[in-house]
Order: sequence, then structure tokens, then C-alpha cells
Amino acid sequence: MADARPPLFILVAGEASGDLLGSDLIQGLRQRFPDARFAGIGGPRMREAGMEIWHPLERLSVMGLVEVLRHLPTLLALRRDVYSRTLRERPDAFIGIDAPDFNLGLEKRLKRAGVRTVHYVSPSIWAWRENRAPKMGRSADRVLCLFPMEPPIYARHQVDACFVGHPLARDFALTPDKLAARRTLSLPESAHVLALLPGSRLGEIARLGRDFLDASALLRREFPDLHIVIPAANAACERAIRRLVADRERTVAGGLDPHSDAMDDVTILSPLHSTPPPSHLALIAADAVLLASGTAALEAMLAKRAMVVAYRIARSTYRIVHILGLLKTTVYSLPNILVGRTLVPELMQDHCTPPALAGALAPMLRARAPSAETLDEFIRIHESLRGDPAHGAAAAVAELVATAQ
Repeated sequence: MADARPPLFILVAGEASGDLLGSDLIQGLRQRFPDARFAGIGGPRMREAGMEIWHPLERLSVMGLVEVLRHLPTLLALRRDVYSRTLRERPDAFIGIDAPDFNLGLEKRLKRAGVRTVHYVSPSIWAWRENRAPKMGRSADRVLCLFPMEPPIYARHQVDACFVGHPLARDFALTPDKLAARRTLSLPESAHVLALLPGSRLGEIARLGRDFLDASALLRREFPDLHIVIPAANAACERAIRRLVADRERTVAGGLDPHSDAMDDVTILSPLHSTPPPSHLALIAADAVLLASGTAALEAMLAKRAMVVAYRIARSTYRIVHILGLLKTTVYSLPNILVGRTLVPELMQDHCTPPALAGALAPMLRARAPSAETLDEFIRIHESLRGDPAHGAAAAVAELVATAQ
């Protein structure tokens, strides 16, 4: 590393989970390089960790083929700006955190230009096409993996990859305390509690939120004491969720939808930078969880809570994926992928309807806990994911930088 200036690391994160990973990585790197500078695209946690924010991460928070195409000019302009700034700054390493559609092309160009590149969070090569592994090697000098089954896949394609541990495995106790979480959130200790996590993107909330609320209203017919908790991923999501709940209640109150029931006892949790975050408390406090497929499924598993995973993408995107045969797995959520079978129920696309969601959740609310077999699997997976991601990721980056000296 050059002695003429402090070490410089440029990071690009595209969503809230990446913001958390990035802030931990910055703290780990700062222990090794106390005078280091950090810059790039990130969120409030990365800013608080001392990173100079070129652009807020919300500008990358789009998904689905149709959604990306609509935002493509903005995304391309953003990528050009980050590329030119990175070349001017000549960092010791460029670290793309998840957001593969944005980061991998950028990393590939930077690597060709002589910048050391790291991709943190492997794309789901087990779910899509394994032939993406060598493409990762053309983009990143090193891939940092959150799951232990990923580096062996990359090794088959001579790609430098290492398992650093999953940060969420550190954030949850093996036996979370439901009553303590309810007390913290001022929830009734004896009531049935359902956590709703309709996604961390506005498009997900728009596609799933009303169905989640309607399913909850159906469940209240059997569970009149049902309390709904909805943690918001960010301020924009909180506004969208509050509008959705208010619009639904106005529709029901006005008699415009006679088939829907009113909903009382709904708690919407604001996104606070607290430990543990409100979303984790909501999961631990719940008897059952209805969530959008994604990181939330892993969090619910680590919270040891029964769950139903649901998802719906734009119909045009869904048709394209199936026509091209892009999906290479029969399960979608992380708990099911990690065990290679259907451990938790998944209701995807046309199966994601309020009656189907309510029907799958009802026995979970009656039991108030996962089955013994499911709980054993949750604990086994939890233990396999443990590590020290901040230290492991920082050590992997530092080692890569040292080889460039």
C-alpha cells in the first residue's frame, strides 16, 4: 500500500442489508487501517461509520426486469459517475456489496483498469446458473461469501472466494426471548401476534402489502385477539405501509369492499438504528411470520419462528424468467435452499392470495411455535452460519490489498 496517502476504500451498497454489512466492514477495516478513508454509495449506517456518501443507496433499490428497464438511464448514469470517480481516486480496493446487477459490471470495468475489486455477498449461483461463477471471477478479485456452501462452488471454477460468516447469525440468540421482545415493543404478552414483512422495496410493498393485510384480517376471524406488527425497512417503506393500512381501512369503513374486515391492533414500527433493530424484535415477539422472500426469511429462521414465505413479481418478469429457464431451483427462500427441500411453506406468484396465506398461517398461530423437526433444522443452520463477518471480511480485504503491494 502506498505511503503517500491514507488507504482508500470505495464501497457500493444497494439496500438496507448492504448498509449494515458495509458499516460493519468499515469498522473492521478501520481497526487495521486507522487512518483509512471510505467513500461511495451507502446508507445511514455507513455514513455513521465514517463513509463519504456520493449517492444514497435508495437510488439503486429497484428490482425485476421491468422495473430495472424503467430506471435504466438513471442507473447507467450513476454507474458512469462511480466509475469515473473511482478511477480518479485510485482506491486500494473497490468493494461492491450485493446489488450484483449494478456492481458486477462496474467491478469488471474497474478490474480491467487495474483496480483491486471485491464482491461482498455472492449472488445466488446455486439458484440460478452455476456458470455465473466464472463470470464473478472476471469481475471480482475476491468474493466474500455469507454461506459455507458457496466457496466450494467457486473453487470448481478457479474463483477466489471465502466464507466470512453471516452477520445475522451473530445478531440472534440460539433461543430468542419472545416475552422480553413483547415487553420491549409494549405488545400484549398473551395475545396471538403475527409479524408482517412485505419487503424492503416500495415495489414489493405495492405488490404484496394489501394481500398481507387481507390475509391478517381473515385470520382475525379465528384469532380475535390477533395483534399485527409491521416493521418498516426505511422511512419510505414506513410511509408506504402507513398509506396502505389507512387506504384499506377507509375502503372497509366506507363499505367499498364488503368482503374485507376492519383491522384493529396494528403496530407499525419505525426504522430505528437500534440494537436489536425493530424488525428483529418484531420477529422474536411473533407467534408466526408472513414475509416476502428474501433476507427476512433468514431472519425469521434465526428468530426460530414459524413462517410463510410469499412473493409476487411483475407478470412480464415472471414470464421471461420461465420462458428462458433462468431459475434452477424448486425452492426459493433461504431456509429451504439451505436444507435443499421445503422446510417452510412458500406461496409464490398466483398462489400468493389472502385465503391461501391465511390458511397456511392459521395452524402456525394455533401452535405458536415451529414443529420440533423444523426448530432443530433452524438451530443447525444457525450454528453453521456463525462467524465474525466484520473481522472475516475485513481480514479478507486486507489480505487482498497486501498482495497488490
